[in-house]
Amino acid sequence: MSRNALLHKKLEQNSIIKVGGAFDAMSAKLVENAGFDAVWAGSFAISATHALPDASILTMTEFFDAASNMADACEIPIIADCDTGYGGPSNVRHMVKKYESAGISSVCIEDKIFPKQNSLLEGGANDLLSEKEFAAKILAAKEAKTDQDFMVIARIEALISGSGMTEALKRADAYEKAGADAILIHSKQKEPDEIFEFAESWKGTVPIVAIPTTYDSVKISELSEHNIKMVIYANQTLRTAHSSMFRLLKEMNNAERISDVTEKMSSMQEIFELQEMYDIKNKEKDLERELKKLGYIN
Repeated sequence: MSRNALLHKKLEQNSIIKVGGAFDAMSAKLVENAGFDAVWAGSFAISATHALPDASILTMTEFFDAASNMADACEIPIIADCDTGYGGPSNVRHMVKKYESAGISSVCIEDKIFPKQNSLLEGGANDLLSEKEFAAKILAAKEAKTDQDFMVIARIEALISGSGMTEALKRADAYEKAGADAILIHSKQKEPDEIFEFAESWKGTVPIVAIPTTYDSVKISELSEHNIKMVIYANQTLRTAHSSMFRLLKEMNNAERISDVTEKMSSMQEIFELQEMYDIKNKEKDLERELKKLGYIN
C-alpha cells in the first residue's frame, strides 16, 4: 500500500492520527521511530534551521528540499506545510506536481495573504486572502494532483485573524466544495473551546485537523470526542532540540572534561542505527559472499 493510500486509510479509522513535526531527515526519522502515524514538514521549524523568520523568507525550493529529504528517509507519510502555496493558483499547481512526484503524501496551504507571518507571533500580520482567491488555489491543487489519495489540506486562519466563527465555518464550506481533502482549523487560544465549537458546528464531511500548540493541555481523547481526525504536534520537536542542544552546549563550554556531559548525549551506536550504518556493513558482507561465488575472492 502506498503512503498516500495509507494516510487515507488511517483517516477512515476510528482512532485519531498523530503527526509529529520535523525539520530535517534526521528529525523525521526520529518521528517515525517514535511511532507517529505521519510527519509534519513544518515551515516554522524548517525556517528556524536556517535561523530565519517564519515569514515567507525561504523559497518553495528550500522547503521542498527539506520535505523531500524527509520522504526519502521515512516510510510513513509526509505532510508538507506549504504556507500560502508560494503564490497564486499557477504556483500552487506547480507546487502540487513537485511535491506529489517526490513521494510526499499531502500538502497543507493556508488562507492568509503572502507574505505570511507565523500565526502565533504576537502582533503578527494575519490578513486573510479572499474566500474566492483561496478557493481558486484549492481548485488548482485538486486539478494538479494525479493520485486521488494525495491530500490537499486547507488551513483556515479566520479564528487567528479575529474574523470569527461564522467566517471560519463559511470558509470551511467553501474550501470543501472547492475540493479540499481535509480542513485544518487553527487557533491561538490557550483553551480548545473554539476548536470544539467549530467541530460541533461544522456540517462538512471531510476530516478536521487540529494543531494544539497553545491549547496544549487538551487530551487526545477530548479531540477525538469532538470528531478531530488528525492532531499535529507541529513545533515541539524543534523546541525540544533547541532547548536540549543549547543547555548541553553551555555545559560543554564550562566542563573540565567532555565525559562530564557524555551521558546526556545519544551514543554513537544510536546515531549509527539511525543512519543505518549497520545495514551497510551487512550489505558489504553479502557482496563479499557473492564476489566469492564469482571467483573474485579466494
